[in-house]
Amino acid sequence: MRKAQIVGWAHSPFGKSPLEDTEQLMASVAAPAIEHAGLGPEDVDGIFVGVMNNGFSKQDFQGALVAMGNEALGYVPAVRLENACATGSAALYSAMDFIESGRGRIALVVGAEKMTATPTAEVGDILLCASYRKEEADVQGGFAGLFGRIAQAYFQRYGDRSEELAMIAAKNHANGMANPYAHMRKDFGFDFCNTVSDKNPYVAAPLRRTDCSLVSDGAAAIVLADDETAATLRQAIAFRARRQSNDIMALSRRDPLAFEGARRAWAGALSDAALTLDDLSFVETHDCFTIAEMIEYEAMGLAAPGEGYKVVRDGITRKEGRLPVNPSGGLKSKGHPIGATGVSMHVMAAMQLMGEAGDMQIGSPSLAGVFNMGGAAVANYVSILERAK
Repeated sequence: MRKAQIVGWAHSPFGKSPLEDTEQLMASVAAPAIEHAGLGPEDVDGIFVGVMNNGFSKQDFQGALVAMGNEALGYVPAVRLENACATGSAALYSAMDFIESGRGRIALVVGAEKMTATPTAEVGDILLCASYRKEEADVQGGFAGLFGRIAQAYFQRYGDRSEELAMIAAKNHANGMANPYAHMRKDFGFDFCNTVSDKNPYVAAPLRRTDCSLVSDGAAAIVLADDETAATLRQAIAFRARRQSNDIMALSRRDPLAFEGARRAWAGALSDAALTLDDLSFVETHDCFTIAEMIEYEAMGLAAPGEGYKVVRDGITRKEGRLPVNPSGGLKSKGHPIGATGVSMHVMAAMQLMGEAGDMQIGSPSLAGVFNMGGAAVANYVSILERAK
């Protein structure tokens, strides 16, 4: 059976971009990714775009915008995917299905979002559309408010873990200092992250500003090839396994602290890969909020429910720890332009596996785990990556 592999990539800076829209953002990474793969536009058989939009821009039909930035791609079939904060991974997995079904040999995946041009209040309402609005539309503070409720419930069940959340924030900001693409390259330190102040107020108690990922612009692109074609190119990252698992959207109809869909995706991917967490060299995980990263430790099997704080206290997930988590700085430091995030996470992992992560590099990693989720752990994607060439 033919398998899709990552053979090229490109990444824009995340943050407040001078580029005006997703059309320009996607153009900034599409051609460089194709060039990085050692290919030309004429080699691309399909284009898969991840942009959530949902009000960030009046211009939609985002799949067709890639060719507006590069007319050489004008006749290549293109489609746009949306799956909340996992939009980028949805585009990536659909492109892999395209290749592995035999419909094409080369696919271009582009994820992007332009968020900072939208007023803050509107951003919160747009993001809240990734919740179950029939029940959750009244949440104050948008998605931060939703995860604030999750954090409150977690503290009520397992005890106040504000200090550990601050440790996660401090860890990811320290890691982000080494990431040239990161939105917030500043090492705030534990004390600042753990203290409520004018500069670090509650956004949605008990979550402080440093517990929340950033509203960002940005884009990332990946070129995929079937394994036979990849063998002729200069680099290749293989998927040892990949899994998607969903969960019920409405928080009222499930245990919001269990992240059961995430647990199933991790368990399935590790089983398919015939691996355990101990085999992984590092993980890039979806830290949209620090409470999410802590619960994800539990979902992936690093800790029992309610004991994610032990992982933090023991330093397991620090850059020098047994299983570094978010050596890129994660969404917390790198930023979270919705459609770009899933693609970006896979790019960060590929760079590490190729030994090309610069100051972010964590030695000579052999296996990477990537977890990207949409909504409050509703759409859950886990990839296990390894270098093939």
